[in-house]
Amino acid sequence: MPEPLLELESLQVSFGGSRALDGASLEVGAGEFVAIVGPNGAGKTTLFRTLSGTVALESGSMRFDGQDLGRAEPSARAALGIAHVPEGRQVFPRMTVLENLEMGAQTRAARRAWKQTLDFVYGLFPRLHERRAQAAGTLSGGEQQMVAIARGLASLPRLLLLDEPSMGLAPAIVDQIFETVQRIHAQGGLAILLVEQRAAEALEACSRGYVLESGRIVLQGRHEELLRDPRVKQAYLGQ
Repeated sequence: MPEPLLELESLQVSFGGSRALDGASLEVGAGEFVAIVGPNGAGKTTLFRTLSGTVALESGSMRFDGQDLGRAEPSARAALGIAHVPEGRQVFPRMTVLENLEMGAQTRAARRAWKQTLDFVYGLFPRLHERRAQAAGTLSGGEQQMVAIARGLASLPRLLLLDEPSMGLAPAIVDQIFETVQRIHAQGGLAILLVEQRAAEALEACSRGYVLESGRIVLQGRHEELLRDPRVKQAYLGQ
């Protein structure tokens, strides 16, 4: 495994009056593509919100590139190199596509590299170049997901957190989004942590994966190991 970039150990988090994470531990190596699969209510989105600082960590430790992430203000985590593409896309509907992308480039390094980053994301998503002057709220769901991913990339992250990118999208669009995510990983050497209910697609795309149930990691392994695991096949792959 590559040198650890993100190290989470024994995370305990309560959310909405119940225990959402109950001792979860995982690692993402530098440049690694890791997926987390699990049922609704398993704690996947809470995990990402904890990493972003919008949900408080009760106990456990979070380290990013050797630094104590729990001590970093939420507003400082983008500057450390973490970009969160949230569940449900959450574009700024009245702003243009280009303005949405500019909202991602808030760090000093991101502003310096803005032109190159824009060329890169337009190469990944030609549709966004075509619609750069269009209000993001008028785009299709798939196009809005492209905006959300491109906005995350605009911050020049070292770790991209993708929360349910397939949500509410047609199967053909989901395939396109997953293909693009794999291209991003292959081209940029970017570490990706993907949370996804569509277990087959997620596990096919990643190099390693975790299964999260009731706030706990119950299985982990390389993607081929998890795809062969009888428990994964029965619970998540319909086999």
